[in-house]
Amino acid sequence: MAFPSLAGAERATIGPRSGPSASATLFTALLWVQGLYYLVTGAWPLVSIETFQMVTGPKTDHLVTGREADHWLVMTVGVLITASAVALLVAAWRGQNPPEIAVLAVASALGLTAIDVIYVARQVIAPIYLVDAAAEVVLIAAWAFVLVRGVRAGRAERV
Repeated sequence: MAFPSLAGAERATIGPRSGPSASATLFTALLWVQGLYYLVTGAWPLVSIETFQMVTGPKTDHLVTGREADHWLVMTVGVLITASAVALLVAAWRGQNPPEIAVLAVASALGLTAIDVIYVARQVIAPIYLVDAAAEVVLIAAWAFVLVRGVRAGRAERV
């Protein structure tokens, strides 16, 4: 399915247009997986900062004293990851596969992987964040597979 654009023309989707293909089905399944993962990981600190810190370590600011010094940053990241989750899940629920949602999914996974790896290496965050980095790498690999498969299916369909 495709979204109508403001001009009334059909917007591009990834995968063939006639019925759900295997690529489109995998695309939608991956949206569900990443959306649910992001919903859980994004909402967790918002729901229980205490349990979040039990796993990830305390969040403190060296310039500001006080227990909640860095909680604003954890909450901000949690809200943004949750917002991405909602976008991914809405697209999955609607069965829509616009390229923009793939860009959001891949860019989010790449960005979170980089942050996890860089800041664990700098010893700013706990090594437990490498578990998230590993999950993000799996998502990136899955997206590469799905997107390459979709492009190949689209080329085969035009021939």
